This record gives sequence, C-alpha cells and structure tokens, in this order.
Amino acid sequence: MSGWEPAATQYSGRDETELERWDRNFTELLQELRVAQTGVQILFAFLLTLPFTNRFTQATETDRGVYVGTLVAAAAATALLIAPVSYHRLVFRKGRKPQLVQTGSTLAMLGLGCLLLAMLGAVFVVVDVVLHQPTAALIVAGLAVLYIFLWYVLPFLGRRAPTRPPGP
Repeated sequence: MSGWEPAATQYSGRDETELERWDRNFTELLQELRVAQTGVQILFAFLLTLPFTNRFTQATETDRGVYVGTLVAAAAATALLIAPVSYHRLVFRKGRKPQLVQTGSTLAMLGLGCLLLAMLGAVFVVVDVVLHQPTAALIVAGLAVLYIFLWYVLPFLGRRAPTRPPGP
C-alpha cells in the first residue's frame, strides 16, 4: 500500500488484486471527473460570454476584477480536471496506474478548489449587480462555508469515522 488508498479499501471485502484495485480507483476517479467537468465547462462557457453582454459595460471596477479572477479560476479548474485524461493518454500501457491515480486525485482536488473559487466569484458578480456589494459579500461568505463544509469537511469527517471489517 502506498498510503494513498482510502481506509475503506483496507476493509472493502473485495476479492481483487492490487492492480484491479488501482483500475477500479481510476474508473471511479474518471466518473468523478466527468461530473465536475460538466459543471466547470458550463460555468466557463458562461463566463466567456459575459463581457459581450450590454450590461457588462456597467460593471464596477470591483466586479471586473472579480470577474477576471473568476474567469482565471474557471480556466484553471478546466485544465486541472481534464489533466488526468491527458496524463492517462501519455502513460497508457506503461505500468503507471498507481502514479496515475495518485496524481489524478491531486489534480482533481486542486481543480475542485479552483471550481469553488470560480463559483463563488460568479455568484458575487451576479449578486453585486442585482443587490449590491455588501449583500453579495454576505451571500458569497455563506456559500463558501456551505461548499467548504460539503466538499471538504464532511468527507474528511467521514474518513475519520471508524471502518468496520468485512462480514455480517
């Protein structure tokens, strides 16, 4: 074991070889990436069109700065979430599945962090236009707490919970 595997795989009760486990981990990672990529690509496409709307010309300097940061975060999220696929293509059939899964997992976590920043930035820009800056900041702060809890704290707490060995 490399130390990367989640605790659950130690007691999964699966009758699989180490290579089969790495294959399964990679398949699960790809499924997770598909879900995240869809969201980030839609957000990125929306952000790319935003400056070409009539209303964008009225955006404040703060909104424009947040917009640029949001666009960069969405672009970074897109790159990070697609990178494991490119990585796989380049190391395909080279016997590097454990390295691929470990690196892909790290890239996915970084990509989710960038996606989080992009989503919060997009909400800030929209709410600032609709309700103004103090309200936008409060809403984004609340959403940041929600996202961080759901995406990071809750899974971390789940990892710390005791796992039960296989059996009835």
